[in-house]
Amino acid sequence: MAPTLVSAAVGALLAAALLGRAFDRRSVAVVVAAAVASDLDAVASLVVPGAANALFHTLWLPLVAGFALRWDTVHRDRSWLRERAGQTTGDRAVRVAWVALASFAVAGIGPDLFWRAGVNLLYPVHDAYYLVSGRLVLSTQEGIVQTFVTLGREGPGVFPIERLGTSETYAVPTWVNPDGRPGLSLDAEREFALVRTGWQLVVVASAVATLAVRFRRADAEVAR
Repeated sequence: MAPTLVSAAVGALLAAALLGRAFDRRSVAVVVAAAVASDLDAVASLVVPGAANALFHTLWLPLVAGFALRWDTVHRDRSWLRERAGQTTGDRAVRVAWVALASFAVAGIGPDLFWRAGVNLLYPVHDAYYLVSGRLVLSTQEGIVQTFVTLGREGPGVFPIERLGTSETYAVPTWVNPDGRPGLSLDAEREFALVRTGWQLVVVASAVATLAVRFRRADAEVAR
């Protein structure tokens, strides 16, 4: 599981990039909360076998939520979300909702799909953990080398997807549940990782700096 702080940082960067006029502290908090919400399945793994990186990391959640949000805000005569937010802030609430949904999928699910433990993408309809790995290199001898997509006689195929197991045979260790199995072990060593690599620290630092600049500009515009 990728560090929760990294997911929060990616969510913060999405908030700074996509919120537009809806950017403020409350909206950023909503988007960042959506980015880390998927990690709550680590707590659920204490009672639900194989829940970590599965229960709240499944693509069905953002797909269903996206369908419901579009139906409510585009196809309904009277949008529940717009009415609840109020006449003056209805469109603002819709934008925040879409950015939060993108944050859940990209910042919450995305890093774990490409980082060590993998994700049970279609749980519970299809029970299998997948990890995507690959590389893109410009070589002086081989030219462009990439392993994300390969071309064969049967057409393009994505080969770096590794199947790791099912919720019954594969367990994702977390700081809440180190062995990944149901039950709370009080004697187990727990390690809450903030960042694990240098590039993750760069992402977190970039998010902090970006938010600082955006909040400063937003405060300056309000003061005018």
